[in-house]
Order: sequence, then C-alpha cells, then structure tokens
Amino acid sequence: MGDKTPLHAGHFVSQNILLIQNDLVDATAVRDALVNSMGGPFEVEWVRSCADGKERLKDDAKNMNRIAAVLVDLVLPDSSGIEMFDELFLQAPQIPILVLCDSQNEEIGKLAVQNGAQDYLLKSRLDTYLLPKAVGNMIERAANVEALFEEKERAEVTLNSIGDAVMSSDVWGNVTYLNAVAEVLTGWPCEEARSHPLEEVFRIVDADTRETVPNPMKLAIAQNKTVALTPNCILIRRDGVELSIEDSAAPIHDRRGTVTGAVMVFHDVTTARALSLRMAYLAQHDSLTDLPNRILLADRLKQAIAMALRGDRQLALLFLDMDRFKHINDSLGHAIGDRLLQSVAHRLRASVRSSDTISRQGGDEFVILLSDIAHPEDAETSAEKILGALSTPHAIDQHNLHVTGSIGIATYPDDGVDADTLLRHADLAMYRAKENGRNNVQFYKAEMNAHAVERHSVEDGLRKALEHNEFELCYQPKINLVTGAMIGVEALIRWRHPKRGLVHPAQFIPIAEECGLIVEIGRWVLREACRQARAWQDAGLPATRLAINISPVELRAKDFVAGVRAILADTGLDPRCLEFEVTETFLMEPSGATAEVLQALKEMGLQIALDDFGTGYSSLSFLRRFPIDTVKIDRSFVRDMTTDADDASIVRAVIGMGESLHLQVVAEGVETREQLAFLRRHSCPAGQGLHLGRPVVAAEFAEILGRSVARVANA
Repeated sequence: MGDKTPLHAGHFVSQNILLIQNDLVDATAVRDALVNSMGGPFEVEWVRSCADGKERLKDDAKNMNRIAAVLVDLVLPDSSGIEMFDELFLQAPQIPILVLCDSQNEEIGKLAVQNGAQDYLLKSRLDTYLLPKAVGNMIERAANVEALFEEKERAEVTLNSIGDAVMSSDVWGNVTYLNAVAEVLTGWPCEEARSHPLEEVFRIVDADTRETVPNPMKLAIAQNKTVALTPNCILIRRDGVELSIEDSAAPIHDRRGTVTGAVMVFHDVTTARALSLRMAYLAQHDSLTDLPNRILLADRLKQAIAMALRGDRQLALLFLDMDRFKHINDSLGHAIGDRLLQSVAHRLRASVRSSDTISRQGGDEFVILLSDIAHPEDAETSAEKILGALSTPHAIDQHNLHVTGSIGIATYPDDGVDADTLLRHADLAMYRAKENGRNNVQFYKAEMNAHAVERHSVEDGLRKALEHNEFELCYQPKINLVTGAMIGVEALIRWRHPKRGLVHPAQFIPIAEECGLIVEIGRWVLREACRQARAWQDAGLPATRLAINISPVELRAKDFVAGVRAILADTGLDPRCLEFEVTETFLMEPSGATAEVLQALKEMGLQIALDDFGTGYSSLSFLRRFPIDTVKIDRSFVRDMTTDADDASIVRAVIGMGESLHLQVVAEGVETREQLAFLRRHSCPAGQGLHLGRPVVAAEFAEILGRSVARVANA
C-alpha cells in the first residue's frame, strides 16, 4: 500500500472513501475494517499528508464529487490539530468528514465536530463493527442533509412562484422571511423586514371595530398549534393601503419537537402549507415504505424512555433483519425488492398496536418500538406474531416470495437505559438469531458482547488464514456398499489455527458465509482439491470422482461458473471427475438463476449432488426440475434409523425414490456395523462415514488409492 493507493472491495458499486493517515498500521486497520465489512462495499483511497488530501479533494471537485466521505487523522506530517481540519473542511465543505484521534486529542476531535466534522472516533475503539457503521451513518446523514437542502431550495423557488404570500417568524415574534408576494402585500422587502417585530410588518385590525387583532403567528407559537386568522380582518400595508386577507399560521418545530417559530400563508394556503408539511414529513419518514425513519425513531424512543422512567414501566425494542433479502434483490431486481419491502412494511403495521412505532432503518432492517409492555414475554409474543405474518408468501408479479426474518429484542430498563444502548443490544441479539438458523427470536444477553468480540476474532482469523495458508484439506472415501469398492472421495476443509489448533468447519463456515469470505475460501478449496486430484492421476493412481461442498453464497456469485471453468483449465482436471454438493436451501431460492447455474455446470461435465437430503423442504418436483445426479441421505436420519421407526422409513423411502428416479443414493454418517447392515439390507447403493473410512490428509489418501490399485492387480 502506498500514497494515493486505491483499495477495492469486490465487484459491486462502492462508496469512495478518502483516508488521510500517515501511519501504515492505522491505515491498514481502517482499510480492513471498511473494505471487508458487510455494510459496504467501500473503496478506500489512502494518502499520507494534508497537502495530498487537499490536492485529492481539489481533483475530486473537478470530477463531479465522487468522494463520499473523508477519514482524517488529526496528526499528519505536514499539519495537525484543528487548523489542519479547518483547511480540509474549507477545501470541500460538502463532503462529510470523520476525524480519527487518540484519547489525548479527544477535545480537539470534539472541537472539529463543532467546526463542521460529522463526528470523531477514537482510534483505540476502531473495529469491523463500529467503523463501517459510523462511516455508513455519516454518509447517510450527509445525504439526508443534502436532500433537505435541495428540498429547501425547491421550496423557496416554489414559494416565490406561487400566488400566495408566505411569511415566517422566530419564536420571539420577529420576522425571518417574506416571499415575493408577501413583500408586495405588506409593502416590506424581505431583507428590510427581517428581525422587525411582527406587529410592525404585519398590521392587522378588525374591519368593523378597527381594533388590533392578535397576531395569528404569535398565537400559533404560544398555543403550539395551527391558528386561523379571525374572519373579517384586514391587513394595513406599509403605505396605508388596506387589504382583505385570509390566512393560517402554524408553529415550526425542530426534530426534538421544540417550537422554533411560526409560518403564515396569506389567502389560498393550500399549496404552500402542504409543501411545508411535506418537507417536515419527508425529513422523518422513509420514502419507500412511508414508515418513520431512524431520525423519527430516535426521537420517539427518547420520549418513550422518558415516559417509561416516569411511570416505572417497561418498553421493548425489536430489531428485525430480513433473511437472505439481498439475494432476492440481486436475482429478481430492485423493483421486486422494493415491492417486497413495502409488503413487509404493510404486514408489520398489521402486526403491532397503533401506539407502537415501526421504523425502517435502511436496506432490509426494521426496528419496532413497543412503547409500553407489562412483561418481556409480551415482546416475544409480538415478535413471534411478526414472524408468523411474514411467513405467508408475498405475491409480487408472478412470484410467490417466501421470506423470513431474524429478530433481536432488548428491553428497557433491563438491557439499557438509553436509546443507543438499546439499539446496539437489540442489533446484537438479532445477529444471534441469524447465527441460530434465522427465522427466530432472541433476547439480548450480556454474553452477546463477548460473543460479538469472539465472532470478530474468528472473522479476523479467517482473513489471516487465507494470507498465511492455514487451511488444509482432508479426503473421505465414498464406498459402494455392494462391492466394497471406493467410488468417490469428498474433500473436507480444516483450519489449523496457530493458537486454537484444529478448528471444525461448523465453527467458522457460518461466519465466513455471513462476512462474504466463503467465496474466497471456496475458491481456494476448489483449486487445491482439483490440483491434488490431478496430481494423484499424474502419479498413476486411479481417477476417482472428487466431491466438494459448495456454499449457496458461492453459487450466487456472478462469476462462479467462469471461475470453475478457469480452475479446471489451470489444473488440468477433467470436469467429469468433479462433483459439487449443494443444499436444498439453494434449490428453493425464488430465482431462475438457480437452474441456470446448475445447468451450466452440468454442460461442463460436472456431477451435481443434493447434500443433507431430507432436512429441508424440497420435493420430488425439485429433483425433476434440476439436473441432480445424486442425493445424500442426511446423517441425522442414518444415525437413528436402527432405533427410530420414522427415521428408518425415511431412509428406505429415499433409497426407493433414488432407484425410481435413477439417482445415485449415498448415506452420510455411517459410523456403526449395525447401520451398515441396515443399509445393505435395504439395498442402499453407497455410503460414507467413519465406519467406512475416516477423513485423512492427501498423503494418506494416496496410499489408500495405491492399495486399491494393488487389489485390482492381484484380483
């Protein structure tokens, strides 16, 4: 990594981040946290000095402002402190800046926020969870501010082009704005009228009694409500001309609900007033689902906490994340994805009380605020009701979309007494729900913080494992149960961690799938296994079909088929010697791309096996629709088939189905003599398990292949 070095995050459209940081270690840590985050993708460009940073921002201004955010260390070789920040801010005030500082410089970080920075972060607290969240939120805030600014500009143009007069004041009753029509009607230019008392600029009297009428804007501020002008009033213009008017005044609030002034529309108030209300509404609601956004949720959550504190009550926060929504969005298109989110929002509204708040946080994340509950169990009941509502297929165009959700629950006051803590803890609980298989509900527990740290440790370790070649493959034979001959081999990944020792795949594969590393790991497995299989053949050992487990995440990758073709070409392995094992979950995904991928692999000459058959929801129609060659009976049925009549029936049924459909059937997890005897008795063609052959490293498996050659020669 060097000066002005672009660091890419995959092949998706990225948010461009400019990192101004002199220290290589800190720059690398920031880069890794952003580039490898699930919240991205981000593309990081790194420069080392303030001068280079200003030059890059100057170039960016000439190229249509492609930088989404700036991360800057307060200490640089050529400049430091608040003066350095001010120089950068002046160069590009429209770009959000996140200041990175040490604890001893925290006060300067706070000062930078006062001077225009979006936020600051202590370098000691940077991690793959906090930093991407902070950067993503910063970019979103900046986009919201820009949208509001543009909305304000459009509003001002609109207000000056409509035929109604519009006037506003501050909370003390001083004029702050007049549009062009109001200038004509009052006789006051806006600049001259600004800061003058309302009574001086807007003189109104009763047409009959000539008595002064209370100013409706002051009434609106005092009463905190919309006030209409008393009928039969006239406006005395600055030059003494009297005009008959009708108006309506309304208070203006900040995002905390505090009255900051008032706005009044003369004559026909419909258009201008609707525009003003629409501006306030858009600032607090999600444009796609019409649900409250994170800004309005934060306000309501703070109010709910205050009320719960006063009334000694409880409240709950439910953090909902849609399971595998990204795949639906990618495979069926954003238009379908947007309509699915609207359908989800509709069902959420129907699942909770009108007094509760449903918020869309962005993407496929929703937060539900249950503002008054008697017991934590009430929150669980609501969460289960939500999952039940979501489980019914969503009919969109010609698609019946099956979606589920993972929900984390945090309650006040047990799990936090402030809004940020409750949100963070509900988020952690949601991730635990995903790790527990998705489509379930989890309450926050204190140990989840430690679990999150452990998860980060594993994720970081996986990246290092790829760099340091810590993965290895073992090979387990598949046996013909009639002849006892070996008919294939499955490659199984193992992680030999330098400190933890041998790590089982169940401990790291789910995390690799969540963070996206499974694609790179899977590519390594495929290349290494194909290389090894070809090496055995080159050594004169018999060719045997090589089976590899493929994650649904890998299969969804746009370049997966091309990558397989390239690896086979590089290693020289005949595609007919390769078999991919896929899960039922992948077959059930609502996209024609599933069949296309499998068909492309079949056309290359590969075999397709359906792994863990019987644990999902696939049917015979799935087996007929997709080019499946083999079904593997899940080990959970094989384990208990000699003692459980139901499992025995399932195993017999799968064997019979395979024979009828001309599919190879392989029983997984054969670990006892009794299990083997049962399978042979019921004519199961093939098996795999510790009783038939344990997984061994490549060198040992080569010896097994060699012995099989010797047996054939001596037969």
